[in-house]
Amino acid sequence: MPRIDWLEPAVMLATVVQWLVLASLTGMVVGFGTSVFLRALFYMTDRSILMPAWAYWLTLPLAGLANGLLMGYGYRKLGTPGLKDSIFAAVHEQSGHMPWRTLWIKPVAAIITLASGGSAGKEGPCSHIGASLAAVVGQVFRLNSELRQRIVACGVSAGFASVFGTPIAGAIYGVEMLIIGRIRHDFLFPALIAGVTSFQVSKRMGIPYEYYFMSALPAFSESLFLRTILIGMLCGLVARVFVDMIYAVRNACHRLQARYTIWPPLMPVGGGLLLAALVTVIPTDYLGLSLPLMDRALSGEAMPYLGFLWKTLLVAITLGSGFYGGIVTPQFVIGAVAGNAFAHLFGISPTLGAAVGLVSVVAAASNTPLAAILMGVELFGGATGTIYVAGAAIAAYLIVGHRSVYPDQRLGYAKSSWMRVQAEIPVGQEKTHLSYGLLKSWGRIKTHGWRAWWRDTMASRGKRHDV
Repeated sequence: MPRIDWLEPAVMLATVVQWLVLASLTGMVVGFGTSVFLRALFYMTDRSILMPAWAYWLTLPLAGLANGLLMGYGYRKLGTPGLKDSIFAAVHEQSGHMPWRTLWIKPVAAIITLASGGSAGKEGPCSHIGASLAAVVGQVFRLNSELRQRIVACGVSAGFASVFGTPIAGAIYGVEMLIIGRIRHDFLFPALIAGVTSFQVSKRMGIPYEYYFMSALPAFSESLFLRTILIGMLCGLVARVFVDMIYAVRNACHRLQARYTIWPPLMPVGGGLLLAALVTVIPTDYLGLSLPLMDRALSGEAMPYLGFLWKTLLVAITLGSGFYGGIVTPQFVIGAVAGNAFAHLFGISPTLGAAVGLVSVVAAASNTPLAAILMGVELFGGATGTIYVAGAAIAAYLIVGHRSVYPDQRLGYAKSSWMRVQAEIPVGQEKTHLSYGLLKSWGRIKTHGWRAWWRDTMASRGKRHDV
């Protein structure tokens, strides 16, 4: 009989106990921090939601100036030299360290953005609060660099779980978003414990959550499954437009500032004036969080075909000009509106189309298909509905290509065997390339024609089979 090695089970048991303690503590701290932020945010937005349209000409430019000063001079005065205030940098470059003196800047900037009518989300500040507080926990307990990385990922997961009310999906999202195509499984258990704990703390503190239960769906149908995949593919293109427009506005603002040497805080002021001008032709439903718009799409109310484009444009101007805010809640709204609008083209109920669209855009724009599918389970429920959103989410994730709303998100693997990427490079810096085999085949097609290429390909495969 082989000798029983008791050392490994003992180490694994100690690891589980260690993370039950550390991750639970992190989740409690993060849950409290995000709840305080969300309460302040809801208080401010509830009082600004009834503003007349003319008031945006005043609030948006002033909010832009405040954001410019906070994000520029605030970090210059309080920032820690050598440390970036970035989740991705904390995990990949800084061994779990984040500057704690600037913890309040992004949450305050986000409240100003959303209370003034800027079009953004609420989860960005929550993930930032989670990562920053988790880094403080790691510092207090003097954890080594490896444990610090994990506990910062715990904090991110706890922040997402707290804001969305989806503890499992939030935990996975915080881990999956770090690298495209690769998940750190050693992060999963602590992330889940922190996410569940944070969610429970926020719920006890009275943070409201909304869940959507779709009406009974028909029995599984291959035809309906394929049609939802088609909607997922369309939503992958919608996500691509969303990502590209944000980058286009941001790059245009940077070029404009550099060319005319504009004082940096004036860029979001200009963005605020442009948003106020657009509100004269675009309904105010698309400003702020736009959650009522998403609710109407999920309830089956018909949405306009260009609705997703209006929301995309407002978010791109808000974030691209220098306002600060989250980037995931807009994906919810854009996906639900687009899926609802496209649903009748494929003979699908608008409610199912909106649910499929919401999950698909999140999977594509954030490159988090697994978290998006789990989010569909937690938000909508039902095994049959999960099958439909799963196929659509993965199709959208592929269609969007190697793009991301997070420019610092790392590339792990290429999404296609016909593409090549350099691993561990931020997606905003790396250029994808066609594989050598595909380039060689394309050259032969251009030289000899596709019939000759097909004949030679089949012949070479026949020879390999004979061998």
